[in-house]
Amino acid sequence: MSLNDPNWGRGSRGPQGPSGGNQGPPDLDELWRNFNRRLSDLFGRRRGGDEPPRPPSARGLGGGAGVLLALVIAVWLASGFYIVVEGQRGVVLTFGRYSQETSPGLRWRLPWPIQSNEIVNLQQVRTLEVGYRNNVRTKVLKESLMLTDDENIVDLQFAVQYTVKDARDFVFNVRRPDESAMQIAETAMREVIGKNRMDAILYETQVDVANRSRDLMQQIHDRYGTGIQVSTVTVQNAQPPEQVQAAFDDAVKAGQDRERQKNEGQSYANDVIPRARGTAARLQQEAEGYRQRVIANADGDASRFKQVLAEYAKAPAVTRERIYIETMQAVLTSTSKIMMDYRGSGNLLYLPLEKVMQSAGAGTETPAPRATPPEPPAEAGPRSREALRGRERNER
Repeated sequence: MSLNDPNWGRGSRGPQGPSGGNQGPPDLDELWRNFNRRLSDLFGRRRGGDEPPRPPSARGLGGGAGVLLALVIAVWLASGFYIVVEGQRGVVLTFGRYSQETSPGLRWRLPWPIQSNEIVNLQQVRTLEVGYRNNVRTKVLKESLMLTDDENIVDLQFAVQYTVKDARDFVFNVRRPDESAMQIAETAMREVIGKNRMDAILYETQVDVANRSRDLMQQIHDRYGTGIQVSTVTVQNAQPPEQVQAAFDDAVKAGQDRERQKNEGQSYANDVIPRARGTAARLQQEAEGYRQRVIANADGDASRFKQVLAEYAKAPAVTRERIYIETMQAVLTSTSKIMMDYRGSGNLLYLPLEKVMQSAGAGTETPAPRATPPEPPAEAGPRSREALRGRERNER
């Protein structure tokens, strides 16, 4: 049966098929005429309304197929255009293999399946949450529990921020970059935690731990060639496991009390030791001064004794008399007793006892004045005695 058969596609029992109605197959002639009419309207070719429809010819069929093919090819070629935004890079693949890397702008590649492209954002800051999800209270114990150097377990949550520095390595060297970055971050942090003590991790070296783990992560990424640049590592929370939190708090309080007592003892030692050292230094200086004074006095006494000895050799009697007088003067100046050497005939002697007692009470070194007896009268007659008595009364 040819295509020009008017009953082609209608069945053998009339235009409505063997069963009648609309249950038969579609009319292929009508479909073809509609297609040609729409194609003619598309290219501006119109036929008269009275012209009867003609069956498709081989030429018309070939021309319509060519136009359709050209349209499909144009659409296929237009699918090769793509846009790369600023801050991104385009990676072009030829049959799944790396071909080139394109910069921002409107770009074109061979359409699929010959070439394809992937867009990689280099300015986007990606964040990994290790040990928790969205909130530090939402813990992932499988990731957060780590072993320290002193064989204790610490519950540590941290965040890692990174960017892509090489689009080609990020796309081709690692199958799942985000998952690889998560595993590298956890591995590096466990290695750093395993080299530190628990007390230092909790209270002292969290910043140092974050910096060391960041450097170690970057070394691993560079060794694997993932194309990732680690920006920052932040320790969100570090504490003992919940099961031993109470016991650990007690141990921490005991350690704080120990440090406080040590500080108090050290402050007391800092107060007592300098004063003791000052007292010792003062005593040493006083002893040294006493030694110098005794030596100087001994040297002076020896020198004076030598001088006295030289004078004694020249005049022994005079020297003995002088030594006796000086000795008696030194002895008597420190006593309140009065010694008198009086051989006169008078029986009246005046002593200034009040002045002597005041001088003795004040402890002065001034010698008490000697009481000098009155000169004996030239004549011992009654007249001279009366005159002497009257003079003494007047003096009183």
